[in-house]
Amino acid sequence: MPELIQQTERGLYCEAGDFHIDPWQPVDRAVITHAHSDHARWGSRAYLAAAGGIEVLRSRLGPDAAIQGIPFNESIGMNDVRVSLHPAGHILGSAQVRVEYQGEVWGISGDYKLQTDPTCDAFEPVACHTFITESTFGLPIYRWKGPEEVFDEMNEWWRENQERRRTSIIYAYALGKAQRILASIDASIGPIIVHGAIARFLGAYEAARIKLPPTHPADPELVKSTRGTALVIAPPSAVNSPWLRKFGRQSSAYASGWMQVRGNRRRANVDRGFVLSDHVDWDGLLSTIRATGAHTIGVTHGYTDQVARYLNEHGINARIYHTRFSDRGEEALEPDESEINHTDTEDTEKNKELDS
Repeated sequence: MPELIQQTERGLYCEAGDFHIDPWQPVDRAVITHAHSDHARWGSRAYLAAAGGIEVLRSRLGPDAAIQGIPFNESIGMNDVRVSLHPAGHILGSAQVRVEYQGEVWGISGDYKLQTDPTCDAFEPVACHTFITESTFGLPIYRWKGPEEVFDEMNEWWRENQERRRTSIIYAYALGKAQRILASIDASIGPIIVHGAIARFLGAYEAARIKLPPTHPADPELVKSTRGTALVIAPPSAVNSPWLRKFGRQSSAYASGWMQVRGNRRRANVDRGFVLSDHVDWDGLLSTIRATGAHTIGVTHGYTDQVARYLNEHGINARIYHTRFSDRGEEALEPDESEINHTDTEDTEKNKELDS
């Protein structure tokens, strides 16, 4: 009997239910974990997603996409398989997929994080026999500070820039990260301008009743009147673009988990790096694996070799599920090998026994 979830040329496939999860190519039935482009691809005949994520997903797939939404923790039948979606804490509407068939349960995480985030439902562990986890930051060097500390640093940076009459430019992924910053930054400091790539998603957040502060487009008169005081949030694609010239004297920053590693700020060509990720860190990865109770772990999206090797060395059966995407889309930088090798990647004291 084949495994409940198999890896195919189109992505993860459940033969018993005849559906794919986050397929790379068009399929008849796709179950989607979230709306980032490396997980939600255009062209499938029918989509299933968490109800709270339909609007952002439609912004990716187009108004004519056939999307069915279901509430978190409610299951539906696909042939003889029961499928339910559970909060992943990654972005608005992000979900883990629980698949149950003849008493066997698999959990597929999609992308997820454990940190608090006012723009999405908090992560909930899913008990299962096999758990497929992302590993975008699957090295012990990646441990996140609390978000409150990061946003305090961001607010102080913005104030300091105002004192120097510099416009503050912060680069953040257009869907998820940018809205998280908007929801948590101190908007009383000054006006906030957003790039059009970010503005296109704000209506979906408003429809989901996510509280965000007022923002403004970068029209010439407003830009001129707010030089030296405004915070501008833009996608990484705007780095070094002509669009930035209108803001005059400026200080730039990058919000990403990759800022944890020295050298990435230099490679990003910014003045400041804020360690803020919408992915799980090393400690959260291990604690989530424990919480699922799974006896088999699939590792995908990221440092798959390193995580699988670590788990197998600590008595957990792990294997790799390859993807066509490196999962660097949201967090567009990564350290080079020399920087990884100069960090204590063994970390034998804190994570000596995974299953203790």
